[in-house]
Amino acid sequence: MTTFDTVDVQTTPETAEVEAPTGPTFAELGLPQQLVTALERRGIRHPFAIQASALPDALAGRDVLGKAATGSGKTLAFGLPLLARLGETARRGPRAPRALVLVPTRELAQQVFDNLAPLGQSIGVQLTTVYGGASMYRQIQQLRRGVDAVIATPGRLQDLISQGEVTLDEVSVTVIDEADFMSDLGFLPVVQELLDQTRPDAQRLLFSATLDGEVDTLVRRYLKDPARHEVKRAGDDAPPAEHLAYSIAFRDKVPVTEQLAARPGRTLVFVRTQLGADRLASNLQAAGIKAEAIHGGLPQGARRRALEAFTDARSPVLVATDVAARGIHVDDVSLVVHYDPPADHKTYLHRSGRTARAGAGGVVVSLLLPDQVGQAKRRFRQAKIEPEVSRVRPGDAPIAELVASGVHVEPVERPVRESRRPSGGPGGRRPRRDGERPRRDGDRPRRPHGDRPRRDGDRPAYGDRPAFGERSFGSGERRPSQYRGQGRRPAAD
Repeated sequence: MTTFDTVDVQTTPETAEVEAPTGPTFAELGLPQQLVTALERRGIRHPFAIQASALPDALAGRDVLGKAATGSGKTLAFGLPLLARLGETARRGPRAPRALVLVPTRELAQQVFDNLAPLGQSIGVQLTTVYGGASMYRQIQQLRRGVDAVIATPGRLQDLISQGEVTLDEVSVTVIDEADFMSDLGFLPVVQELLDQTRPDAQRLLFSATLDGEVDTLVRRYLKDPARHEVKRAGDDAPPAEHLAYSIAFRDKVPVTEQLAARPGRTLVFVRTQLGADRLASNLQAAGIKAEAIHGGLPQGARRRALEAFTDARSPVLVATDVAARGIHVDDVSLVVHYDPPADHKTYLHRSGRTARAGAGGVVVSLLLPDQVGQAKRRFRQAKIEPEVSRVRPGDAPIAELVASGVHVEPVERPVRESRRPSGGPGGRRPRRDGERPRRDGDRPRRPHGDRPRRDGDRPAYGDRPAFGERSFGSGERRPSQYRGQGRRPAAD
């Protein structure tokens, strides 16, 4: 039976900005002073439970197996030991990476980078991200300049290795984050291929919410006598949220969703497919609701803008697929709607965990067609919750009460980034040559044919030219220079 050093936590810290109330400091855990100072500058002075439990073993070079839910502070739990080890022998110039962090989604890769990159800069450690949907050319240029650690999704990293742009021969620290979700996505065979390319004596840090199935195979194959740490928080078995389930007719599904999405506060709606996300977001926008879609088929820039708009509450409704939602760590999400039922109870719990964070309340609503009720009840039992399934139609009292219970969130406007392109018009058009030149907006006066101004004193305008048949370029007569290159070539002399 697998045993863990279990830490019971009554509070629910979700982000790196929230401090743990008691416990040892980072310096007492053995973290280098440079990193301690960098953390204090960011307002982080006390470690979370998973950090306080795992840091001593990780700093000592042991393999670590961490079992903790999303939002428990895992990023710093594996990131601080990784930076401390790389900082001991910091290098400059072109070099192969010495550390690798594997994550399932591009959003999670960017989140890990945002948390660790400022800390790495304080000790001279350079990090970069490698994931699909972003410019491969820029990633290759960064790798050629030299980095100490790569935060990557398995697919894009494998592509760059096959092109000879990166090698893992010198990787001495390997981190696998969200291993259970990578297993669900079918990434573990690729993960094993990547781990086989790292040094055999590399330190392995694996963090996962569950350790069954293929994840257990990964642990037994690659981790050597790992130190096991688990954070047990109140509400881990069932998220501390109010769970509701409604049986609705197919024709009422979109109208009910529109009513729920119009509720004050942030609302996260989960769908099954990318097309479904785009279609539902369009329906909500047509109803006057500020909504954005996020899924794996969008370019990285579009996904980033949608997530920023949701985070700032400028678009308080986000329609997401399961894959894209793995990188969504936003507090104050007051409502989660399962527009399409999840595949299993694990996915249900993860979706539902997007609300009721940082000690706040939240509501989880499942919209079920009549033929989905039976399977949904089995899923609820596996998730250890028992919501009552009731039949509703648009405008019924349960929906109206739920809409009225919303809490308004004030939107935050981000500063507008100045374009590097020349000014002079929308979209960075080329500046005007003079102050009186009209724009191409339909107001430019049309010139009658033949009134084109002459470019020089001898060249006639288009309307003044003789017809081709009237031109005389016979033998012995040289073609005037101003007509060269226009019309048909004259006969040879």
